[in-house]
Amino acid sequence: MTLPDARTAISAAEANTLTVDAAFDRYEAIRPRLPQAGPGGQAKPAPDLLSVAHDYDGFLFDSFGVLNVGETAIAGAAECLGALRRKGKLIRILTNAASYTSKAAFEKYRRLGLDVAQDEIVSSRDVTLDHLESVASGLRWGAIAAEEDVFEDAPDVDIFDLLDPGADWKDADGFLFLSSARWTSELQDRLVAEVLQRPRPVVVGNPDLVAPRESGLTIEPGFWAHEFQDRTGATPRLFGKPYREAFSMACAGIAPGRYAMIGDTLHTDILGGQAAGLDTILVTDHGLFAGRDVGRYTRASGIVPDIVMRSI
Repeated sequence: MTLPDARTAISAAEANTLTVDAAFDRYEAIRPRLPQAGPGGQAKPAPDLLSVAHDYDGFLFDSFGVLNVGETAIAGAAECLGALRRKGKLIRILTNAASYTSKAAFEKYRRLGLDVAQDEIVSSRDVTLDHLESVASGLRWGAIAAEEDVFEDAPDVDIFDLLDPGADWKDADGFLFLSSARWTSELQDRLVAEVLQRPRPVVVGNPDLVAPRESGLTIEPGFWAHEFQDRTGATPRLFGKPYREAFSMACAGIAPGRYAMIGDTLHTDILGGQAAGLDTILVTDHGLFAGRDVGRYTRASGIVPDIVMRSI
């Protein structure tokens, strides 16, 4: 996809008119930048997760579109998690939400009635903060983050709020993109200008282009990251699904066995799971492809999960 198309999509997103097809097309346009995976599965239909649970030792769950949509738990999600525990199945939640800490995520799942332990949650924020020093050591990071973020989970890293009215962007040795909640196309222009004038690393903690919420699709940090790369030629470092570091952290300490990644998005959950050597399960009713013919998108992309189900 060319730069004007990306800018048009951003304008549409800011007007709350970004469509599923526009998001899918953008994912396809950046496909060469994503991990490569094998031929994938056969998209076998299944009524629900418990009907195939006997084939697996455990599951990695996406959050948005699988367990919840925005601040609402999906019907049956809590019961499914409970039933899997009773069967002795391993559970991990691997989410690209980088706006809040794992502790805050744990508290959110509890509010939603989902029985999840804090050490079962791996967020792209965790992955990002764990790898910052490998990107560049000893930098002062200007963070593009949610307004209430105080970075308490990164006590040994020098991070300041880039969007604070008193912040000087020249003080940033690198830019850390965790949330798009306060981001605009005007700020994007400023970031591009800053890096073109003085090159600095850009690290992105959420590779998603969009996320399904109650009000529709919201534009996420990954969208801005690829638009930034289009315009500058500089390659940001992205951490989270579909990249290997996220799956390595989620699978750390897991005994050998057969595991599946469950998600609602082809280019992050399914592609990333396949690249990590996991089976993949696509949920269709609550996330990116809700109300649509998923087969059209799997055929167009060639990203085919092992199993397809409407809901867990």
